[in-house]
Amino acid sequence: MKNKINMFNLISIIGLAVILSRCKPAKQDEFKFMDAVPVNFAAIQIEDDFWAPRLAIHADATLNACITQCRDETSRIRNFKRAAGLENGKHEGIFFDDSDVYKAMEGMACSLVNNPNSRIESILDEWIDIIAAAQQSDGYLNTYFTLNEPENRWSDMEKHEMYCGGHMIEAAIAFYKATGKEKFLRVAVKFADHLDTQFGPGKRHWVPGHEEIELALIKLYHVTREKRYLNLASWLLEERGHGYGTGKTWNPRYCQDDVPVKKISKIAGHAVRAMYLFTGMSEVASVTGSMIYKTALERVWDNVVNHNMYITGGIGSSKDNEGFTRDDDLPNLEAYCETCASVGMVFWNHQMNLLTGESKYADVLERSLYNGALAGISLSGDRFFYVNPLESLGDHHRQAWFGCACCPSQISRFLPAIGNYIYIVSGRDIFVNLFIGGIANVETDVCPVALEQNTHYPWDGAVTLTVSPREESKFGIHIRIPAWCKSYKIKINDKEMTGTTGEHGYMILERLWQRGDRIQIDFSMPVEIITAPAGVAADIGKRAIQRGPLVYCAEETDNPGKYESLLLSAASQFEISENNSLMNGLKTITVKSGSERFTMIPYFAWDNRNPGRMKVWIDYH
Repeated sequence: MKNKINMFNLISIIGLAVILSRCKPAKQDEFKFMDAVPVNFAAIQIEDDFWAPRLAIHADATLNACITQCRDETSRIRNFKRAAGLENGKHEGIFFDDSDVYKAMEGMACSLVNNPNSRIESILDEWIDIIAAAQQSDGYLNTYFTLNEPENRWSDMEKHEMYCGGHMIEAAIAFYKATGKEKFLRVAVKFADHLDTQFGPGKRHWVPGHEEIELALIKLYHVTREKRYLNLASWLLEERGHGYGTGKTWNPRYCQDDVPVKKISKIAGHAVRAMYLFTGMSEVASVTGSMIYKTALERVWDNVVNHNMYITGGIGSSKDNEGFTRDDDLPNLEAYCETCASVGMVFWNHQMNLLTGESKYADVLERSLYNGALAGISLSGDRFFYVNPLESLGDHHRQAWFGCACCPSQISRFLPAIGNYIYIVSGRDIFVNLFIGGIANVETDVCPVALEQNTHYPWDGAVTLTVSPREESKFGIHIRIPAWCKSYKIKINDKEMTGTTGEHGYMILERLWQRGDRIQIDFSMPVEIITAPAGVAADIGKRAIQRGPLVYCAEETDNPGKYESLLLSAASQFEISENNSLMNGLKTITVKSGSERFTMIPYFAWDNRNPGRMKVWIDYH
């Protein structure tokens, strides 16, 4: 693994060797599918000072914001009541508003797993009854067409019927797993069976304008073991790129319909749609063993990460198509970086990590998680970004909701399931991907293992992992060594371990484990000055600051009167301090450049105080 590829669209002065060593695409004949599964968040109790408070805020403020908007402030729930004949009226709002209800419901269901709440469960039961009543006798379910154009259903591939249905299926699965109640799942199965009667080989061609149904059908296959759903998902993927799409508004490239999925090599079109497509392809590849899909995904991943991804892990530079223009076109002030797209990067890279066992995908997952995605929600949990620029003139702020509200509902369903990304298991091996404090119960092929992780990450690089197998057993624990990390130390029971990181980016610890064994990890976490690749014109003569997984930015509110003159240099010095007025233990960086001093905060925390300008990339000389 020696090819020189610039991961994350940046060059870390300190961490370059580590980054480059992980980015060589695997040769087709070298690939071996990894039989890996995530440790479900239901088996994990997060207990730390970073994520636990955020999840508590989500369970209260975020869920209530989504409930209020869907039920009281907008017509979303009323549309379902009207479609069910419970009240009179036509559909109000955007034709894909159903999806916001489903995503909010998925967030509510996921939250119930670790935060039981009888009021939330009661609201879900009520909404499910309404949704079930709105479903047509043949399984069709979409309030826009049922109320406004019943004669035109399945006539326009861009009208998001499958997109809405996919989010309904995912919400139903989440509710079933959280409560064991089957009513919503039966609605999902009835809808999927309806799709199977309408689409597939020998029936009719169809290219969903907005991907989502593909990965939803795969999830339904895993729950029901009904192979028809997997086959339909695979068929829908294969429909792309053959001229079958009949969209009336956007061109095929916008909807990832310009080339067959097996031939994809460059990212194009709408960013969120692309993420859902690649996630679906990754999941199909993991089930079917498709080498062709895996090879195509690696090609396009290289293009995304090396030429179309911001330092924050955000993607999609253009407002015009909510997506991509050309390689290395990464403006800061005009950056789109939709919150949904950053969440999509987490979804896709998680699946690629499961598929291959390579830590470079978990590296990107972490970058998108802590920066691009987390910036999409306020510290109070009730205000949201749709667009996440890397520079602001002081006129860009979070909102309580949006007319197109995909991002609030997306972040709502994403956060409570964050535990899904901490550990994965492959046979007798446990992989530690994220450093989040808490307790996990892990099933391996050897025996059940309890893991307790203690850390102040991402503020501190010290992590202690206590390993307690049910009985003394030999198995492997693979610790991801983050690409940003220049040096680290690992001890087992206070004895320092010597060794090297494996070729896939993990330090492999294999031994006879006993109850109470402790792995002590210390990742060096200095402040780093980051240089963008030469091809990114917007960042010539500028530098960014990163510490650990966190990208930092400068806000005018911290630097009044000198914001325009901020400078970084090779001689800049850095001081780390806590700011408890923003968040418990939030670390700020004071930059000392000559006689000048200025303050930077984590990018995810910007626009939570007084309005003002902001920038990630700082002038450098």
